[in-house]
Order: sequence, then structure tokens, then C-alpha cells
Amino acid sequence: MSFSETYQPGGTRRPAHPFVQAEGSSAMTSGCEQCHSIGKPNPDGTIGTCTNCHTRHTSSVAIARMPRTCGQCHLGPDHSQMEIYEESKHGLMFAAQEKLLNLDAEPDKLTTRDMFVPTCATCHMSGLNGLGVTHDPSERLSYYLANAISTKRPNYAQAQAKMKQVCTQCHTADIPNRVYEQAEKVVETTNQRVSEAKTLVDGLRSQGLISGPPFSQPADFVYFDLWHYDGRTAKHGAFMGGADFVQWHGNYPMLRKTVELKAMAEELRREHGGKK
Repeated sequence: MSFSETYQPGGTRRPAHPFVQAEGSSAMTSGCEQCHSIGKPNPDGTIGTCTNCHTRHTSSVAIARMPRTCGQCHLGPDHSQMEIYEESKHGLMFAAQEKLLNLDAEPDKLTTRDMFVPTCATCHMSGLNGLGVTHDPSERLSYYLANAISTKRPNYAQAQAKMKQVCTQCHTADIPNRVYEQAEKVVETTNQRVSEAKTLVDGLRSQGLISGPPFSQPADFVYFDLWHYDGRTAKHGAFMGGADFVQWHGNYPMLRKTVELKAMAEELRREHGGKK
């Protein structure tokens, strides 16, 4: 637990999410745990499960560099990294030129001649052209993008500098600088939209206009989808070059669900005699 908390404060030391009880333990065991157990401490003191990325019996650095290996877990409506990557220019180039890459190159000798098209591992873990290798995929992340309201990580400046170092192995500095500037504005506006929706739903509960346990009212699901699916998607799309995910899978559904929540609130107020 302490190990986990150093990387995602509040991610472990908290009660189980309310939908765990609603969905049942079988959904958690065969669903969530299959991915979220990858970094757990082992009885022998080691951390993580190597075979999830490198495979068993024929351990391979090439497989760990494949986007689809990361896409075993990082896909779907709540963290669409796989889909965003495949839409991005990087993903398009990988699909077209995969056979020209040297996916088997030794990690401490990896260069842009080997990986002139980046995959997930290139940006988040690899030591490209002599840069440091890491097995902590969050080392180069500057925000807690998975949170409803995304804040800067404690190592924000250092993490961003390290990621930009990787970017500038192929690009001039103005490109990652522009991407980060635009993406941080998406984080800011997404935080504002999520905060507005949360305030609305919390207000309905405090006024007694909706009641019952979490995920027992339609508004609970609309708000959850707004931040957990659409908000996350918009933020990840902005940092990863997925314009469609910023707009049509992110901002547009956030706007629609905000309107839906406001309409729900007005209807509930009418039903309860016009409470403000």
C-alpha cells in the first residue's frame, strides 16, 4: 500500500469504489484486477509482474515495445490510450513502417535509427539515444490525468523536462512545447467542466432532490461518465495527438452531459416544489 501511494496518492488508501459492490466481485476479479495487479509487490520483495509485458517462457523486449502490449490494459472508454495512439501520426507511421523498426535493440543501446517511430515504451520508458531507461511509466508524466480533477504531480517540472527530452530526439523543441501548452489548456478547461458538473450533482444531494446510495440515480451515472470517460479522454487525447478524442469523444459528450444534468436538475426542482 505504501509503495502504491508514492506513485498515486489516494489511489490505494481509500474505500473501494461504490460500483464495486454494485457490479459484484466477479466483475472485479476477472476485470479490474487483471490490469491493476500488474505493479503489486510480490512475496519475495520484488515489484510487478514482468510477464504481463515481456511474456512468459520467451521473454522479449520487442513484445514490450509493441503498442498492443500496452493496449491490453490501456484501452476502452475510460483510458483510450490505445485508440488515441492508433489515430495519432505516430500510430499511423507505426502501422505502416513497423517492419523497418529494430524492436529487438538492446535497451541501453537504443537509438532513433532503431525506433524512428515511437511506441508507448519509447516515450514512457526507453533510454533513446543514451537517455535514462526506466520501468516506472509515470516517471515522465506531469499530471494526474486519471483523476476527475487533474492536478500537477509532485515531480511536474522534472517529469515534463524528461518527456520533452525524448520528444526532441526526433522533433525540434517548439513542437513538444506547443503540444504541452495546448494540452495544459485542455486540462484546465476539463477541470472547470468537471467541477461544474460535480457542484451540480452534489447540490442535488445536499438539497435532498436525489437520495440513496451512489450509483442508484441516473445523475450519478451521467456525472461519472462525464469525468471518468469523456474528461479523461479529452485530456489524454490532447497530450497524445488524438484530435478526434479531444473533440468528439471528449469535449462534445462533456457538453451534452452537462446540459443533460442541468435538465435533470430543473425537472427534479419542479417535482419538489421549485427548490433552489
